[in-house]
Amino acid sequence: MQPARSRLRSFRSVATTAAALLTVSVAGCTSPPGPPDESASREGDVRIAAVGDMNPVKNYAPDSPSGLNAAAITTLVQNNEIDAFLGLGDFQYDTAYCSSYVDYWTRLWGGTKPKLYWVSAPNHDWKPGRNEDLDKFMNGQCPGAPAKAAINEQRGFIGNGEPYSKDFGKWHFAFLSSAHWRYNPKEARALTKWLDEDLAAAKAAGKHLAVVHHEPYFTSETDEHERAADHKPWIDVMWKHRVRLTLSGSQHNYERSCPVNSADQCVSDGMTAFQISTGGISLRPFISSPPYIVKRFSNTHGFLRMTLRDDGSFEWNFVPTSGSGTDSGSQSAP
Repeated sequence: MQPARSRLRSFRSVATTAAALLTVSVAGCTSPPGPPDESASREGDVRIAAVGDMNPVKNYAPDSPSGLNAAAITTLVQNNEIDAFLGLGDFQYDTAYCSSYVDYWTRLWGGTKPKLYWVSAPNHDWKPGRNEDLDKFMNGQCPGAPAKAAINEQRGFIGNGEPYSKDFGKWHFAFLSSAHWRYNPKEARALTKWLDEDLAAAKAAGKHLAVVHHEPYFTSETDEHERAADHKPWIDVMWKHRVRLTLSGSQHNYERSCPVNSADQCVSDGMTAFQISTGGISLRPFISSPPYIVKRFSNTHGFLRMTLRDDGSFEWNFVPTSGSGTDSGSQSAP
């Protein structure tokens, strides 16, 4: 991941970590004991898988955590069991160029490209003036990897950091690159206006809203990362339009928030924030326990499966591929 943020808040305490591991219920949100029933899918449902922080340096071992995740998601793609795979950034470590994606990531994860929708993250995916090949790779322009990601098949070339949105049935997803807050804050602030207009139009059209970005705002701290506090303008816009859920990565562990508003309060009409950075890179422990995090673990690699319903309700199931952590539940319609 990117370098450590400059300051960690003094109140953090490892001793309080256990409190955040409890799964709680808030208005409109329940957590059943078992995973969602995949056989209950019906016409109009949108089925997705999502994960970030995927492949370690020079790794192509099929029995590695990355390889196990890649094989499981590839099988879902090949069997048409999902409609989209959302790649939440940091595809290939440590500093990835065309040859890195072709020689390593593709050997394990290449089979996910037919249903892949992606965002670029700082700094492994994209650092201006250094590694800028992810956009070319996703558009099939790296020698030895002519396959395009699903969104590139539909839209053509998408530059690193370029925002886009995509409708999946009744759901509207906006995809934003967190890298702008690190490399070009002026552009990041400009994207706030784009996000506002994009979500407003989708909401007016009757869509249920979701946002994908790499660095999480609703998150516990680790030794490497605090929350992405600079993302607050985006979070305010998401709350304004009552985004239903967000998906991010970065922390090298798994977290889920209560339905939360932009003031860190659990509320019935809040957004549920999923942080899924368990794609294959080494995992990190938590060192703080924010009250809005209701489920988390840092001992398990795996990925998130979700079923999004026409009425705005959704179900989730974390699929462990290496480790024992699990999380499943449902969110009722607004």
